[in-house]
Amino acid sequence: MKIKPKKQKLNAGWREWAQLPDLGVDKIKVKIDTGAKTSSLHAFQVSTVRHDGREFVKFDIHPIQDNDTVIYTCLSPIVDYRWITSSTGNRQQRIIIETRLKIGAYSSIVQLSLANRDEMGFRMLIGRAALKKEVLVDPAHSFLLSHMKR
Repeated sequence: MKIKPKKQKLNAGWREWAQLPDLGVDKIKVKIDTGAKTSSLHAFQVSTVRHDGREFVKFDIHPIQDNDTVIYTCLSPIVDYRWITSSTGNRQQRIIIETRLKIGAYSSIVQLSLANRDEMGFRMLIGRAALKKEVLVDPAHSFLLSHMKR
């Protein structure tokens, strides 16, 4: 019987700089929240379109906190509609997309729910499902995987 060596886990801080390369987003500050299962991305001007028999969502995002001048317009296939309970206890049906998430050396395809996060401190929240048991979160530190400047 051959024993596989354990893969070294990456250490992340409670907040990090991330990239969403498939959506053209090269820098977005994220909060890592292991209490949340699903990740969430700030989206507005959300509309659905059909193309070649598939349903897509077109949406805008402001990737930088406290800066509404930078806008990315994104288009992504819809993979699901899901009922999500927010941290305040409100249930809302949200569109779910899949896209590549990069944080430092970590890269993975993740599911994101689209929501208006204008009132939230971060434009994106990373839930535990996106970390796929490969990342340990150190709540006492920030930016352990990413070293981008604002």
